[in-house]
Amino acid sequence: MPNLISDYLGVHAQAMPLREQRMKLIASNLSNADTPGYKAQDLDFDAALRHAQGLDANGLMKTTNEQHFAIGGGLNPFQIAKDGVQPSIDGNTVDPDAERAAYGRAALEYRASLSFVESKVRSMLTAITGQ
Repeated sequence: MPNLISDYLGVHAQAMPLREQRMKLIASNLSNADTPGYKAQDLDFDAALRHAQGLDANGLMKTTNEQHFAIGGGLNPFQIAKDGVQPSIDGNTVDPDAERAAYGRAALEYRASLSFVESKVRSMLTAITGQ
């Protein structure tokens, strides 16, 4: 049954949790803008989405048996440190203006996915109820 719902919602079923996780990382960057030595992080959204869709494993092992060990320990392997950012004197790499712009874009992308899912659910309810 979950595959039917995922198929019906398309890419947005996998994209929404990833978009949420990316927004949390950006918010964490903003909240640590004044923390000495903090390194800004981001999510490689494209690689994480490909992995969620099963298109590209990126070298990660899959657990195919309940006796296999879970890998990652709850950490997202697609969480990356931002490269190319000049650290401040205290070693912090957060650029608040860039992070605010990234958060705005991420929020817009999340809202677009949410609107799509809402319209799909609404049309499903219309088909079920006939109204």
